[in-house]
Amino acid sequence: MSSRVIDFKSLIHDVPDFPKKGIIFKDITPLLGNAQAFAAVIDLMTAPFLGKGISIVAGVESRGFLLATPIAYRLKAGVVPIRKKGKLPRKTRCAFYDLEYGQDSIEAHADAIAPGTKVLLVDDVLATGGTAKAACELLTALGGSIQGLSFLIELNFLNGRTKLPRQIIHSLVTY
Repeated sequence: MSSRVIDFKSLIHDVPDFPKKGIIFKDITPLLGNAQAFAAVIDLMTAPFLGKGISIVAGVESRGFLLATPIAYRLKAGVVPIRKKGKLPRKTRCAFYDLEYGQDSIEAHADAIAPGTKVLLVDDVLATGGTAKAACELLTALGGSIQGLSFLIELNFLNGRTKLPRQIIHSLVTY
């Protein structure tokens, strides 16, 4: 990583009314396309968890996959995908979370994590905390021991941390 300070926010573009009216989507694709910024993001999202004995990095669909995989490589750990319902081919475990109107769910393979495995959860954005909370519940139900959560972006005004009171949370960019 260069000693030059990288302005990550300048590489994260706001897209109004996507995927629906009233939402301001944080588009990270310009950041991902910048080799120096992407490398710096991976280094900085990984750093607090080096030497913690993490053996699995769980990435939440879909942009979380793009971050979890190189972080796992840096930690010399495996990767477990957390997917939307019906996307995994073998027996799964499921966790539900609330949406504005209704519920949604995420899944992981039922045999993805051995009991006591130290796990880092990675995603692109911590917003309301619903998905992260469900992912933590799912990973714990599978036998994992959550060592922390690492996010590229945290939307502080949505108070997602309040749903994760006992978790170590590292966020790189906050709004």
